[in-house]
Amino acid sequence: MKLVYFAWVRERIGRPGEELDLPDDLVTVADLIGWLSERGDEYAHAFKRPEVIRTALDKRHAPHDAPLAGATEVAFFPPMTGG
Repeated sequence: MKLVYFAWVRERIGRPGEELDLPDDLVTVADLIGWLSERGDEYAHAFKRPEVIRTALDKRHAPHDAPLAGATEVAFFPPMTGG
């Protein structure tokens, strides 16, 4: 699965994205966030407050309870403000 990180999520993890083989037991975006947060200190720091992380599955906004099945890309980004 292709993972893409934006803004301070990218800065905290230290890379703009990566391709990972995900465990079969990850069903939802929330499962993925929990799994990523256990991959090291940088991920734990980036996903410390998962409730503020926004996600997109294949470039469409998705809630944390959205299923990962069929998705090829997950993007993570902080809340945005407009102007």
